Amino acid sequence: MAHLVEVAFRGNRKEFFLWDYPDPPALKSAIIVDADRGEDLGIVHSLGELAQIRNGGCAHGCGTAAPTRKALRIATGKDKASAEELKRLNEDARRKAMERVRANALAMKLTDADWQWDRKKLTFYFTAEKRVDFRNLVRDLASLFRTRIELKQIGVRDEAKRLDGIGRCGRQYCSASWLPELRPVNLGVAKDQRLSLNPAQISGACGRLMCCLRYEHEFYVQSRKRFPKEGKIITTAKGEEKVLAIDIFHERLTLRTAEGETRVVPLVEFNREMAAVAGGTVDSYMNETAADEDTNDSGFDISPELMYTSEHEIASVREHIISEPRDAETPADAEMVGNDESQDPASTRAGDRDDSGARRRRGRRGGRRGRGGEAGEQ
Repeated sequence: MAHLVEVAFRGNRKEFFLWDYPDPPALKSAIIVDADRGEDLGIVHSLGELAQIRNGGCAHGCGTAAPTRKALRIATGKDKASAEELKRLNEDARRKAMERVRANALAMKLTDADWQWDRKKLTFYFTAEKRVDFRNLVRDLASLFRTRIELKQIGVRDEAKRLDGIGRCGRQYCSASWLPELRPVNLGVAKDQRLSLNPAQISGACGRLMCCLRYEHEFYVQSRKRFPKEGKIITTAKGEEKVLAIDIFHERLTLRTAEGETRVVPLVEFNREMAAVAGGTVDSYMNETAADEDTNDSGFDISPELMYTSEHEIASVREHIISEPRDAETPADAEMVGNDESQDPASTRAGDRDDSGARRRRGRRGGRRGRGGEAGEQ
């Protein structure tokens, strides 16, 4: 029975192949595989049960279907020497291609060049803000390198994954080290974790929201279900109180009465107090609270305009962010709706007209100082 093998190539590119021999190759060993119209050299990244799991779930896998390409043999010393020589040729090819890009005046950035091991194919990876017509460039490169040329446009997150680097945490990029799939990240994740919405503080080296924001998001969502929503008015032993803030790590919440008195209550004590007020048990009250919080997993109403994915510039989100939401039940962009009258100068609101239907002139906010006194003197 053929063994499933996951092979890693240059630029953190990974694919799956079948190994038809009885004994599987060793982990981290170099092998020659059947590539696009030729052969290529890669490193065994995983095999056996781990390869089966990654093949079923990762973005570069084939799902439940088995791959069609096969791993041919173990790489020899000569094969490894040829692969080392290609590292120097890749950089030379990228620099020569950049000269042709400037000669054709194309708005694109060549990120990397990757020779296939048998030198029958040369792939260039580039990033661009818009679609680029690179047909003339492909012809120039084909005549220059005398091989099959392929240009692939990638996003900035894929660019960071290929080039690799060290993040602000001091460790290797997650996308380049272990993350199998670049899933989209939105601003709601940062809001749930009470992080700053400043793009400079929550974006990675690629300029997008950091992938690590997703890791603990489920923990924050599940923990908040044990607390009442912020801004909610509840009836306690002291009467009606408003939930000002919750602390999921210390398991306590801050309440404020109608008179302005503020108190900090541990979650356990709060549940007992609310159960006593409701005349039931603590378990029944917690079940009711969890059912109520299921209607909204996070403490915010996220507007579609604030949603962010890996395909959008994070700078564009900055235009929609005015401030933190004043109330947990009020969207952050609620103040932006219906306050700009310059969009339609001819339009008037119902409050701008009197009973006769004539338009009433609106004075300046606050009026002029002493205007009433001057009118009285006249």
